[in-house]
Amino acid sequence: GLSAAYTLQVLGKGAIQPVVFEAGDIVGGIARTENYRGFRFDIGGHRFFTKVDRVRDFWRELLGDEFITRPRLSRIYYDGKYYAYPLKIFNALGNLGPVEAVRIMASYAKSRIAPLPREDNLEQWVSNRFGDRLYRTFFKTYTEKVWGIPCTEIRADWAAQRIKNLSVWKAVTNAMFGTNDTVSLIEEFEYPRLGPGQMWEVCEAAINARGGAVQRNARVKSIRRNGSRVTSAIVSASGTETEYTADTFINSMDLRTLIGCFDPPPPPEVVAAAGRLKYRDFLIVTLILDDADPFPDNWIYVHSSEVDVGRIQNFRAWSPDMLPDATSSSIGMEYFCNEDSDLWRMADADLIAKGAAELERLGLGQSARVTGGMIIRQPKAYPVYDGEYQEAVDTILRWINSLDNFQTAGRNGLHRYNNQDHSILTAMLAAENVLGAAHDLSLVNVDRAYHEEFTVEKDARKVQPAPQHEPAN
Repeated sequence: GLSAAYTLQVLGKGAIQPVVFEAGDIVGGIARTENYRGFRFDIGGHRFFTKVDRVRDFWRELLGDEFITRPRLSRIYYDGKYYAYPLKIFNALGNLGPVEAVRIMASYAKSRIAPLPREDNLEQWVSNRFGDRLYRTFFKTYTEKVWGIPCTEIRADWAAQRIKNLSVWKAVTNAMFGTNDTVSLIEEFEYPRLGPGQMWEVCEAAINARGGAVQRNARVKSIRRNGSRVTSAIVSASGTETEYTADTFINSMDLRTLIGCFDPPPPPEVVAAAGRLKYRDFLIVTLILDDADPFPDNWIYVHSSEVDVGRIQNFRAWSPDMLPDATSSSIGMEYFCNEDSDLWRMADADLIAKGAAELERLGLGQSARVTGGMIIRQPKAYPVYDGEYQEAVDTILRWINSLDNFQTAGRNGLHRYNNQDHSILTAMLAAENVLGAAHDLSLVNVDRAYHEEFTVEKDARKVQPAPQHEPAN
């Protein structure tokens, strides 16, 4: 939402004055930065890395010298051992042992000679590319912990979207020679000095300074329309509901909630499609320790069922300025769950005790050195790619695209597991559409859209390359 508003102001050269309604009390959505006793922490860990030049320019324009370059250090915990990630050949072989390494390579050879005939789900997709044994070692447990459903119920297109350009051969050569050309495995990244929320706090201030408005704690309750034209939004703030009219509207709330806001409602098949969409919720237990550096990693993936934590962040490794002093640490214990689960409903004090106990069990810190903590519960953090989602999303987007002056963008706005840069790009393209372009936002985060500019004929829905004289991205 902030990206779209800022882009509209820049491209409109002052002629457009956007209003952004932020439902929470902090801007940035899932890329916000929370603060507890001077300890700042990220909701999930947000690397600032992109191949999209215009997104990189946007970041630079807003933050400039406030970006710092950080080395990436991450590991995988599996079967009581820590594996360097990206894989390093001697570390991996030493942990696996020669017998298991041979079994993994034999399983990989089998997948090359006799691949599964179908690739409908994630298990089939990964097994065909890495072998069943490596899939069960490094993919299955963590993925099912994140999504809460079997890998056989997760669509293959999630894997195709999130595991780009990676193969066993690449993994082995990268591990042996230190090379790497896979987007998700970069060895260093940029990061705002005070966390990702610093970007959005600066963006909010810039929008306000240009004559726009960002309203926090303002939740859209209803979206009124007259036929195919949206006329206004009813916004609840401080216990009062206010109707706002506008010429055009851009949405970033989740599609299920969005469809429920329309007045009058969409056709029954669209409402039914929205009801079929599922989400995975997320909570982070932030622990404050009187130990400056309990472990060196930026983050650790926990591929083990012996603990419930799925991923662990070390915020000093992201930026030393995220902490108020040099003697303490701030550790984020990340749990993937659903809003109706016992874990989600657990008391904060019990969650802090659970996080501290699991940190110690993993050998990463002593629970006795935990001096406090804070809990953040983030609903609808991840759109679920189950067997029903694609048909449901297609139905919803067909109807939304029939509206004259309404667009939906971002991760939840498109029900697409976008990276941060892709979500920003959808907002930029939506802003351009307001000014006469005809971009299809649903195409963002396919390989072609990741590398180059594209235009779309609205009626034919046909992707065309941009003219050669236009700058890439």
